[in-house]
Amino acid sequence: MADRSAGMVGRLSLAKRASYGFGDFGYSLAYNMAGAFLLYYYTTVVGLPAAAVGTIFLVARLLDAVIDPLVGIAVDKTRSRWGRTRPYFLFTAVPYVLVFIATFHVPQWSEGAQLLYAFLTFKALGIIMSAGSIPYTALMPMMTDDPADRLRLGGWRSIGTSVGVILGTAATMPLVGALGGGNEAAGFLRTAFLFGALSLLALAMLFRNCRERIADTAAPEAFRVLPAIGQMLGNRAWAVCFGFCLLYFVRFGAMLGLTIFYAKDVLQKPWLIPVMLPMVSGGLLIAAFIAPPILARTGIRRGCIGAILLALVLLTAMAGLDHAPDVEIGSLAVPPLLLPYLAFSIVTSVTITGIFSMAAATADYHQALFGVRHEGLLSSGISTSTKVGMAVRQFARRLRPRLRWLCARCGKRGRPQRYPQRLFPRRGRPPRRAGGHRLVLADGWPLARPVRRFRRLTSDGNY
Repeated sequence: MADRSAGMVGRLSLAKRASYGFGDFGYSLAYNMAGAFLLYYYTTVVGLPAAAVGTIFLVARLLDAVIDPLVGIAVDKTRSRWGRTRPYFLFTAVPYVLVFIATFHVPQWSEGAQLLYAFLTFKALGIIMSAGSIPYTALMPMMTDDPADRLRLGGWRSIGTSVGVILGTAATMPLVGALGGGNEAAGFLRTAFLFGALSLLALAMLFRNCRERIADTAAPEAFRVLPAIGQMLGNRAWAVCFGFCLLYFVRFGAMLGLTIFYAKDVLQKPWLIPVMLPMVSGGLLIAAFIAPPILARTGIRRGCIGAILLALVLLTAMAGLDHAPDVEIGSLAVPPLLLPYLAFSIVTSVTITGIFSMAAATADYHQALFGVRHEGLLSSGISTSTKVGMAVRQFARRLRPRLRWLCARCGKRGRPQRYPQRLFPRRGRPPRRAGGHRLVLADGWPLARPVRRFRRLTSDGNY
């Protein structure tokens, strides 16, 4: 059982909420830079074969499916003077930064030794990332049981996520050029030092200001792995949250991966690439500010479903404007689809704040069903979902040449050179990928019809 009296002492201060958001920034900044540029660094700067590097990434992703649940189980069995999650922030921060820097410093060894070094450092980075990010996700339901506070924490986490994405992707190459002075290897290493210092500062603030206020009084000896996994799979709220989170990050990863193809080969305007990609991250940042009050007013389930339905409308508008004539604004010719594209990025990003709060609510629902919380094990699904989304982004990059070839064949047959109907439908039924979000929430989220014991824990309807 859990001691819930600690969660009733009052709402979280701004410093605690901001420090919680810095935690996501601390873990995501380095990992975003590695995910976005490590393939380029290994193949172009170091000169490793692309096929071998791709195998390294694939094996590392497969191992994550085993490592993440193990970390979640370890969190649930941890008891220390710092709490259950904070020791992981304390003892992973420095190793995480050091391994991140080492990842962008491949020694001048033989090719085989460099490949082994690349695999070990990249896999170590992923393990330490899991050892910190899973306890970080598990911390939210331990900090507060107030749904409004959880939405605010989710908003601050979204801010940390978006800033980490913007710096880790859009700012990396300019920093490499500025700090390297024409030497890309030195530029990547110095950028890694800079981002590592920022990450270390953010994680120090997370450890200092964020504390657990809802304690699980269950003895760690009572934790049994197989029964706990069975209970997790029987927690319908967790299953819905996992599926919804998976669909979100698959969409987010595919959107980042296919935007380059969409601008270059569909719209025939490569100059839109540096305009549209920041809109994805910028939409996430804007949504982080507007999502908490919206979802607090509508409820998480209704608010997320409404955001998805509005996103489908905007997606249809984009499909109708992809070949529309440009709008002249002074000396600039602006494609009209940029406005619905930005709005689409903002609206779909509203749901990520809801996902973070939903993940915290699954621990309350788990307690209502089974008498234990198991925040660590439940939170391990969030980490797995994000990594699957990043893997889809890598798959989308590999898919672009085939899509370009398909569009070229359509052009040779005398038809307009536009995108394939099955990938980007202009009319008819909406894409199943986006519709799946709505079905998962509308038909599966049990906290809209809570069980009797759960009603005593939350009765304000915000779930």
